[in-house]
Amino acid sequence: MEFLSLKDLLETKYQQYHNNGFIDKDPISVPHRYSRKQDIEIVAFITATISWGNRTSIIKNADALFGKMGSSPYDFVLNHKPKDLKNFDNWVHRTFQTADLLGFIHFLRQHYQKFDSLEDAFLGNVFRSVADSLTFYRIVFFRE
Repeated sequence: MEFLSLKDLLETKYQQYHNNGFIDKDPISVPHRYSRKQDIEIVAFITATISWGNRTSIIKNADALFGKMGSSPYDFVLNHKPKDLKNFDNWVHRTFQTADLLGFIHFLRQHYQKFDSLEDAFLGNVFRSVADSLTFYRIVFFRE
C-alpha cells in the first residue's frame, strides 16, 4: 500500500474540491454567489449550519431561505421589521426549524450592530487552539 506525503494528500484534495465542477454542486456554492463580505459571512454561516444530508436539498433550501431575504442577507438582517420574519414561518431544513433560524437572525443583527464582521468576534482575543476559539464563539453566539 502506497502512502502519500501530507503535501501530496493535501494537493490531491485541493484539486478534487477546489474546482467549479465540485463547487457548483456543493453547498459552498451558495456563499460564492455574493460579493459583500457580510453577505458571504451570513450565507456561509447559516448554510454551513444546515449542511447535513443531501447536497442538492441543502442548496435548494438555502436558496429558498436567502431568496426570502432579498439581494442582501446583510441588509435584511440589519433592517428587517418584525413582520418580515413572518416570511420564514414554516421554513425548515431537516431538524433546523423556523425558531432556530430566527435565533440566528437575532444573533446576527445584534452582532452586526456592534461589529463590522463575524471575524471581529475573534480579533483581539488570544486563543491557544481552534477549539478554544470555537468555544469562545459559541459563548458569544448564545449570549447575544
